[in-house]
This record gives sequence, C-alpha cells and structure tokens, in this order.
Amino acid sequence: MKLRDIYSKNKTNISFEVFPPKDDFDGNKTDKLFEDIMILKKYNPALISVTYGAGGSNKDNSYNIVKSLVEQNINVMPHFTCVCSSKEQIDSYLNDLIKLNIENILALRGDEPQNNDICYLDFRYANELVEYLKLKTDFSIAVAGYPEGHILAPDLKTDIQNLKKKLKAGADIIITQMFFDNDKLYKYMDLLEKENITQPVIAGILPIISYKQLEKMLTLAKVTLPKKLTDSLEKYKDNKDDIKNFGIDFATEQCQNLIENNIKGIHLYTLNKAYSSSKILENLNYEACI
Repeated sequence: MKLRDIYSKNKTNISFEVFPPKDDFDGNKTDKLFEDIMILKKYNPALISVTYGAGGSNKDNSYNIVKSLVEQNINVMPHFTCVCSSKEQIDSYLNDLIKLNIENILALRGDEPQNNDICYLDFRYANELVEYLKLKTDFSIAVAGYPEGHILAPDLKTDIQNLKKKLKAGADIIITQMFFDNDKLYKYMDLLEKENITQPVIAGILPIISYKQLEKMLTLAKVTLPKKLTDSLEKYKDNKDDIKNFGIDFATEQCQNLIENNIKGIHLYTLNKAYSSSKILENLNYEACI
C-alpha cells in the first residue's frame, strides 16, 4: 500500500526504522536484526523503513534486508540518499527495487562525507532527488521534516521553505527527525499549516536506550531537550537498565499524547532493537493506535 493511501485514514499508524548492521562479517548481527524485526512484525506496522548510506555505501546490505522483508510480506520503504550519488547509481538501485514491487521510498539528501570533500555529482538537494524519482517511477515518496530546523539551515523559516520545495517536487508525506518535546512538533505543524502544507506529518520518535548514544545523536541534529528529560538523564545516565526503562516511559508518554492529538503516524527509530519499541506499544495497548 502506498504512503498516500496509508496515511489518508483517520487513525495513527505505527512504523519502524532499521538499518544494515555495520561490520557484520559473519552475519550474526543481521540474524539478530531479523529476530527483532519478527518481534516488531506482530504489531502489524504500516511499514518498515531501511536506511541507505550516502553514495550507496551500504547498498548491497540494505537491498538484501529490503528483499528479505518483502519476501515476508512486510511493507518496506527503502531510503534513498543523493549526496555522492550519480543518476546511474540511482537508476541501478531503482531497477532493483522495482523488481521487488516496492511502492514507497524515503528520499533524503544524506550526510556529506566527514572528510569535508565536496561530493555533489548529479544531485545536491533532496528536492532534486524527489523530482528525478517522480520522473522515473510511480513511487509514493516520503521526505524528512525538522521540527526545530535542519542543523545546517540558518533558521526554521528557511528550512520550511526547503521542505516546500521537496513537497512541490512530488513528496506525499513528511517524516520528522527525532524530537523530545511534543509542543515543538505542534508549533511546527502550525507553521506548516500557515504555509498551506497539507501533506501528513509523521512523528519520528527515538526511544532513549543509552546516555552515550543520545549524546552522539544530539551532535548530529538540532534537537533540544525539555528540563524533565535532562534532569532524569542526569539521574539515570550511569545505569543502563534505568535509563532504558526511563526512555520507554518517556517515549510512551510522547506517543500517547500524539495519539490523543490525532497524529497521522508514529515512526519509531528502533536502532535495530525491538525491546524498547515493543514495550512502548505494549504500554499503549496498541489498540489505541489502530
């Protein structure tokens, strides 16, 4: 089912994100990933997205995961990044996905190389990728939204104008970057409405699993933490079990509030671990989400 159909219904859909494990020389990490996916599958997600590195750096691993999920009748949304990618590379991966009868794609600019080398080939921005994909395919396309602005954008207003370019190019839905203050999302959605943006906004939720992991992710994104969260993180940061359980409780509260406010979808960033996402959905009794 295509994104435009999934998110046209009057309910909150649940979806998950996974990524190809790094340095998986013996395949054990991938086997574990599929064990976790099978746990998540019982919640009947609207889709599972699979990440894809800049320039297709993990294309084969990503494709193999996508293919396996398709074979298990899971609605899969592969990621597409365009930084460091040529049209020929995009076409090659598109052909592979079309053979799998993929219907949905998340189109992203992708991260620039850490060595600061200039790596623009045929695409520089995500709206250019969206436009190209619409010319080439009938995929339903998701794009990223940033409730507090993209880390490279000078301000939120400019970032929303960039979002409008992606939507004008043909994107159907907006999946947000992680956020930890729902009021930030609601204010963002109000700003989108004032810009006559009507595409569904899907809330990206990251269950906190470890203090170190969260610290690292915050260096890569423009995200603020509410005082309630920072106080608790300071309290629990040295105890892995406590911080994981707190992360589950905090994300449950976030999701419950989002559902009560009729958000169209919640996209859980699983970090390839089913436990926290599963516990969150159990806490919500999941019937509230369907």
